[in-house]
Amino acid sequence: MEFHILAEAKDISRYVFCPGSQARAKRIASYFDDMQLIDDNRGIVVYSGLYKDVFMTVCGTGMGGAVVGIALEELAHLGADTFIRVGSCGVFQEGQKPGDIIIATGTFRAGGTANAYLPLAFPAVPTFNILRSLVEAAERMDVEHTVGVGIAGDAFYAPRDPDARDFLVDAGVVSVEMESDALFIIGQYRGWRTGALYTSDGAPGEIKPTWGEEAYKEGEGKCIEVALEAMLEIAKKDAA
Repeated sequence: MEFHILAEAKDISRYVFCPGSQARAKRIASYFDDMQLIDDNRGIVVYSGLYKDVFMTVCGTGMGGAVVGIALEELAHLGADTFIRVGSCGVFQEGQKPGDIIIATGTFRAGGTANAYLPLAFPAVPTFNILRSLVEAAERMDVEHTVGVGIAGDAFYAPRDPDARDFLVDAGVVSVEMESDALFIIGQYRGWRTGALYTSDGAPGEIKPTWGEEAYKEGEGKCIEVALEAMLEIAKKDAA
Protein backbone atom coordinates (compact mmCIF):
# COMPACT_ATOMS: atom_id res chain seq x y z
CA MET A 1 0.00 0.00 0.00
CA GLU A 2 1.09 3.54 -0.73
CA PHE A 3 0.84 6.31 1.87
CA HIS A 4 -2.19 8.02 0.32
CA ILE A 5 -3.64 5.90 -2.52
CA LEU A 6 -4.82 2.76 -0.80
CA ALA A 7 -4.91 0.37 -3.73
CA GLU A 8 -3.22 -2.74 -5.05
CA ALA A 9 -1.28 -2.93 -8.30
CA LYS A 10 -3.96 -5.10 -9.92
CA ASP A 11 -6.46 -2.26 -9.47
CA ILE A 12 -4.40 0.36 -11.34
CA SER A 13 -3.90 0.56 -15.10
CA ARG A 14 -0.73 1.79 -16.76
CA TYR A 15 -3.06 4.27 -18.55
CA VAL A 16 -4.25 7.00 -16.17
CA PHE A 17 -6.31 10.16 -16.58
CA CYS A 18 -5.51 12.72 -13.88
CA PRO A 19 -8.01 15.59 -13.69
CA GLY A 20 -7.85 17.90 -10.72
CA SER A 21 -11.59 17.78 -10.15
CA GLN A 22 -12.95 14.74 -8.34
CA ALA A 23 -16.31 15.35 -10.04
CA ARG A 24 -14.63 15.31 -13.45
CA ALA A 25 -12.88 12.08 -12.49
CA LYS A 26 -16.28 10.53 -11.81
CA ARG A 27 -17.57 11.85 -15.14
CA ILE A 28 -14.63 10.25 -16.98
CA ALA A 29 -15.17 7.00 -15.10
CA SER A 30 -18.82 6.97 -16.18
CA TYR A 31 -17.55 6.04 -19.67
CA PHE A 32 -15.98 2.85 -18.27
CA ASP A 33 -17.56 -0.58 -18.33
CA ASP A 34 -17.23 -2.52 -15.07
CA MET A 35 -16.26 0.75 -13.35
CA GLN A 36 -15.13 0.42 -9.76
CA LEU A 37 -14.28 2.98 -7.10
CA ILE A 38 -10.80 1.92 -6.06
CA ASP A 39 -10.01 4.51 -3.41
CA ASP A 40 -11.28 7.75 -1.90
CA ASN A 41 -8.76 9.00 0.62
CA ARG A 42 -7.18 12.33 1.56
CA GLY A 43 -9.05 14.10 -1.24
CA ILE A 44 -7.72 11.76 -3.94
CA VAL A 45 -10.33 9.60 -5.67
CA VAL A 46 -9.47 6.69 -7.98
CA TYR A 47 -11.67 4.70 -10.37
CA SER A 48 -10.75 1.90 -12.76
CA GLY A 49 -12.64 0.11 -15.52
CA LEU A 50 -12.70 -0.83 -19.18
CA TYR A 51 -12.97 1.62 -22.04
CA LYS A 52 -13.64 -0.33 -25.24
CA ASP A 53 -12.01 -3.37 -23.62
CA VAL A 54 -8.88 -1.50 -22.50
CA PHE A 55 -8.26 -1.30 -18.76
CA MET A 56 -7.89 2.33 -17.69
CA THR A 57 -7.74 4.32 -14.46
CA VAL A 58 -8.80 7.85 -13.57
CA CYS A 59 -7.51 9.72 -10.53
CA GLY A 60 -9.06 12.96 -9.31
CA THR A 61 -6.14 14.58 -7.55
CA GLY A 62 -7.53 17.84 -6.23
CA MET A 63 -5.88 21.20 -6.89
CA GLY A 64 -2.22 22.05 -7.28
CA GLY A 65 1.08 20.53 -8.26
CA ALA A 66 1.98 19.14 -4.84
CA VAL A 67 -0.89 16.67 -4.73
CA VAL A 68 -0.41 15.81 -8.41
CA GLY A 69 3.17 14.87 -7.60
CA ILE A 70 2.05 12.59 -4.79
CA ALA A 71 -0.59 10.92 -6.96
CA LEU A 72 1.76 10.38 -9.91
CA GLU A 73 4.49 8.86 -7.76
CA GLU A 74 2.13 6.49 -5.96
CA LEU A 75 0.24 5.46 -9.12
CA ALA A 76 3.55 4.78 -10.83
CA HIS A 77 4.63 2.58 -7.93
CA LEU A 78 1.44 0.61 -8.67
CA GLY A 79 2.24 0.22 -12.36
CA ALA A 80 1.06 3.39 -14.14
CA ASP A 81 3.36 5.00 -16.71
CA THR A 82 1.10 7.04 -19.00
CA PHE A 83 -0.74 10.09 -17.65
CA ILE A 84 -3.14 12.45 -19.42
CA ARG A 85 -4.40 15.46 -17.51
CA VAL A 86 -8.01 16.32 -18.40
CA GLY A 87 -8.38 19.72 -16.81
CA SER A 88 -10.12 23.06 -16.84
CA CYS A 89 -8.40 26.37 -17.39
CA GLY A 90 -8.67 30.10 -17.71
CA VAL A 91 -7.73 31.85 -20.95
CA PHE A 92 -5.95 35.01 -22.13
CA GLN A 93 -6.49 35.57 -25.83
CA GLU A 94 -9.20 37.58 -27.55
CA GLY A 95 -11.92 35.28 -28.89
CA GLN A 96 -11.35 32.46 -26.41
CA LYS A 97 -14.52 31.47 -24.58
CA PRO A 98 -16.06 28.91 -22.20
CA GLY A 99 -16.09 25.39 -23.64
CA ASP A 100 -13.03 25.83 -25.86
CA ILE A 101 -10.69 22.81 -25.97
CA ILE A 102 -6.96 23.47 -25.53
CA ILE A 103 -4.23 20.86 -26.01
CA ALA A 104 -1.00 21.79 -24.26
CA THR A 105 2.31 21.92 -26.13
CA GLY A 106 4.13 23.19 -23.05
CA THR A 107 3.78 25.12 -19.82
CA PHE A 108 5.34 28.29 -18.41
CA ARG A 109 6.46 27.15 -14.97
CA ALA A 110 5.00 29.32 -12.19
CA GLY A 111 4.41 26.62 -9.55
CA GLY A 112 6.66 25.23 -6.86
CA THR A 113 6.53 21.43 -6.79
CA ALA A 114 8.31 20.85 -10.11
CA ASN A 115 11.28 22.88 -8.87
CA ALA A 116 12.11 20.07 -6.44
CA TYR A 117 12.69 17.80 -9.45
CA LEU A 118 14.30 19.93 -12.17
CA PRO A 119 15.50 23.57 -12.29
CA LEU A 120 13.36 26.34 -13.77
CA ALA A 121 15.46 26.47 -16.93
CA PHE A 122 14.23 22.98 -17.83
CA PRO A 123 11.14 23.17 -20.10
CA ALA A 124 7.83 21.67 -19.01
CA VAL A 125 6.58 19.87 -22.10
CA PRO A 126 4.41 16.81 -22.76
CA THR A 127 5.65 13.60 -24.33
CA PHE A 128 5.49 14.15 -28.08
CA ASN A 129 3.68 10.91 -28.92
CA ILE A 130 1.01 11.64 -26.31
CA LEU A 131 0.59 15.18 -27.62
CA ARG A 132 0.32 13.86 -31.16
CA SER A 133 -2.28 11.28 -30.11
CA LEU A 134 -4.41 13.98 -28.47
CA VAL A 135 -4.26 16.23 -31.55
CA GLU A 136 -4.99 13.34 -33.91
CA ALA A 137 -7.96 12.23 -31.78
CA ALA A 138 -9.42 15.75 -31.81
CA GLU A 139 -8.95 15.99 -35.57
CA ARG A 140 -10.43 12.53 -36.16
CA MET A 141 -13.48 13.41 -34.04
CA ASP A 142 -13.81 16.84 -35.69
CA VAL A 143 -13.51 18.58 -32.31
CA GLU A 144 -12.41 22.20 -32.68
CA HIS A 145 -9.34 22.86 -30.54
CA THR A 146 -6.40 25.15 -29.90
CA VAL A 147 -2.85 23.84 -29.55
CA GLY A 148 -0.46 26.02 -27.58
CA VAL A 149 1.55 27.00 -24.53
CA GLY A 150 -0.05 27.68 -21.16
CA ILE A 151 1.01 28.72 -17.68
CA ALA A 152 0.59 26.77 -14.45
CA GLY A 153 0.94 28.10 -10.91
CA ASP A 154 -0.20 26.95 -7.50
CA ALA A 155 -0.89 30.25 -5.69
CA PHE A 156 -4.48 30.90 -6.77
CA TYR A 157 -5.04 33.99 -4.62
CA ALA A 158 -1.56 35.49 -4.82
CA PRO A 159 -1.29 39.19 -5.76
CA ARG A 160 -1.40 39.70 -9.52
CA ASP A 161 0.86 41.99 -11.52
CA PRO A 162 -1.14 43.49 -14.44
CA ASP A 163 2.06 43.88 -16.44
CA ALA A 164 2.72 40.15 -16.07
CA ARG A 165 -0.68 39.37 -17.54
CA ASP A 166 -0.01 41.67 -20.48
CA PHE A 167 3.28 39.85 -21.03
CA LEU A 168 1.48 36.50 -21.19
CA VAL A 169 -1.12 37.85 -23.61
CA ASP A 170 1.57 39.30 -25.86
CA ALA A 171 3.49 36.01 -25.73
CA GLY A 172 0.44 34.13 -27.04
CA VAL A 173 -0.18 32.08 -23.89
CA VAL A 174 -3.54 30.32 -24.27
CA SER A 175 -4.33 28.78 -20.87
CA VAL A 176 -3.80 29.06 -17.14
CA GLU A 177 -4.28 26.22 -14.65
CA MET A 178 -2.53 24.68 -11.66
CA GLU A 179 -1.08 21.26 -12.40
CA SER A 180 0.56 20.74 -15.80
CA ASP A 181 3.98 22.09 -14.82
CA ALA A 182 4.30 19.40 -12.16
CA LEU A 183 2.85 16.73 -14.46
CA PHE A 184 5.26 17.40 -17.30
CA ILE A 185 8.39 17.91 -15.20
CA ILE A 186 7.87 14.92 -12.92
CA GLY A 187 7.01 12.77 -15.92
CA GLN A 188 10.20 13.87 -17.65
CA TYR A 189 12.30 13.23 -14.57
CA ARG A 190 10.83 9.80 -13.91
CA GLY A 191 10.56 8.66 -17.53
CA TRP A 192 6.75 8.56 -17.70
CA ARG A 193 4.63 9.60 -20.66
CA THR A 194 2.46 12.68 -20.14
CA GLY A 195 0.00 14.90 -21.96
CA ALA A 196 -2.65 17.45 -21.08
CA LEU A 197 -5.76 19.03 -22.47
CA TYR A 198 -8.21 21.45 -20.92
CA THR A 199 -11.64 22.96 -21.25
CA SER A 200 -11.83 26.73 -20.91
CA ASP A 201 -14.15 27.70 -18.07
CA GLY A 202 -14.03 31.42 -18.80
CA ALA A 203 -13.11 34.22 -21.16
CA PRO A 204 -10.24 36.73 -21.02
CA GLY A 205 -10.74 38.67 -17.77
CA GLU A 206 -13.71 36.53 -16.67
CA ILE A 207 -13.50 33.48 -14.41
CA LYS A 208 -16.36 30.97 -14.66
CA PRO A 209 -19.09 33.39 -15.83
CA THR A 210 -22.62 32.08 -15.34
CA TRP A 211 -23.40 32.75 -19.02
CA GLY A 212 -20.75 30.19 -19.98
CA GLU A 213 -21.74 27.27 -17.75
CA GLU A 214 -23.65 25.30 -20.38
CA ALA A 215 -20.92 25.77 -23.00
CA TYR A 216 -18.31 24.68 -20.46
CA LYS A 217 -20.17 21.44 -19.64
CA GLU A 218 -20.53 20.63 -23.32
CA GLY A 219 -16.84 21.36 -23.90
CA GLU A 220 -15.84 19.26 -20.91
CA GLY A 221 -17.67 16.29 -22.41
CA LYS A 222 -15.83 16.71 -25.71
CA CYS A 223 -12.52 17.11 -23.88
CA ILE A 224 -13.11 13.84 -22.01
CA GLU A 225 -14.03 11.98 -25.18
CA VAL A 226 -10.92 13.21 -26.99
CA ALA A 227 -8.76 12.07 -24.06
CA LEU A 228 -10.41 8.64 -23.97
CA GLU A 229 -9.98 8.07 -27.69
CA ALA A 230 -6.38 9.27 -27.60
CA MET A 231 -5.56 6.92 -24.73
CA LEU A 232 -7.27 4.06 -26.57
CA GLU A 233 -5.03 4.62 -29.59
CA ILE A 234 -1.96 4.83 -27.37
CA ALA A 235 -2.87 1.47 -25.81
CA LYS A 236 -3.44 -0.09 -29.24
CA LYS A 237 -0.03 1.08 -30.45
CA ASP A 238 1.59 -0.30 -27.29
CA ALA A 239 -0.06 -3.67 -27.92
CA ALA A 240 0.92 -3.84 -31.59
